[in-house]
Amino acid sequence: MTIPDWKRARQLVLSYGWNSTAYQILNPGITLWFSERGDAVAGYVRFASTWVIAGAPICLESRLGDVADELETHAKSLGQRVLYFGAGGRLEKLRGATHARLHIGAQPVWNPQKWNAIVESKASLRAQLHRARNKNVSVVECHPDAVPVKQLRSVLDEWLSFRGLPPLAFLVTPDLFGNLADRRIFVAYQHDEPVAFLVATPIPSRAGWLVEEWPRRRNAPNGTTHLLVDAAMRAFALSGAQYATLGLAPLSVRDGHEGDGEAHWLRLVLAWLRAHGTRFFNFRGLEAFKAGMLPHSWEPIYAISQGKRFPPLALRAIAGAFSAGSPELLVARGIANAALREFKGLLSRDSPEG
Repeated sequence: MTIPDWKRARQLVLSYGWNSTAYQILNPGITLWFSERGDAVAGYVRFASTWVIAGAPICLESRLGDVADELETHAKSLGQRVLYFGAGGRLEKLRGATHARLHIGAQPVWNPQKWNAIVESKASLRAQLHRARNKNVSVVECHPDAVPVKQLRSVLDEWLSFRGLPPLAFLVTPDLFGNLADRRIFVAYQHDEPVAFLVATPIPSRAGWLVEEWPRRRNAPNGTTHLLVDAAMRAFALSGAQYATLGLAPLSVRDGHEGDGEAHWLRLVLAWLRAHGTRFFNFRGLEAFKAGMLPHSWEPIYAISQGKRFPPLALRAIAGAFSAGSPELLVARGIANAALREFKGLLSRDSPEG
């Protein structure tokens, strides 16, 4: 990605970005595609013969169908297929009748203007905030030019070290410190030392924000992440934001769209992942955390593929985009990490101190 292309894409994102993933096409590792008119952009990662598009093309809503046609035609001329990952309702409405879709989860949505009422209505949320404050945790919003990058990288490295999977790519790139200008950064301090931070990314066409990540140290007090979200929501509200999301809760069906129009084999795969996927990633815990803050609604999020049927190879392409390499190696590492955690758990239960 050249600097001129990045700047050109940024202007389009800030003008037309509607999907929660829109700004993320500017992250490292994303390839940019521009329409012939120059009024639209899409970001993608190529895996095998598939362009895995981040969300949807970014353009005027009235141009979305034509731009998607142009993108797919261009990819086909190069022997590639297009797969949209993280698409929202706009593209699903346009492509639902002609393309195969896979419901990959739901994202919780809040109106920050109503956040205070949520806090006042839920005692358990207030209790989490008090726990962190009672441990001398406070949150400060940092200007992008004043972010303590070295300290926050240390927090990020520690957080990555105790996750179940190796660092991923595509829409979950963990190191965002090279591109903070349009983002908002909130840092949780305890005794003047950062113990967690939150990065929010703009969703310009919805006057909103995506909370892109919230890493923390292992010893961060209970309630620290809740305190970060609370500070961010209140700051969003003060700036006039009407929309905020904590991003995709993978495999969640809280939006009520489970299995809509999906092939039987896909429903079986997703059911297996919901039942056993926590061995590799705590999907349920992530969903429960987000749901615990009483979102005003849940939006369905899709993967949309060319053709009438969702091909099995599309799942491999998605995994390949996130693994930035071999999806099989990613799965093998996930299995190894899960087995190691279970083995350590057995040892701790069998020890004299357990």
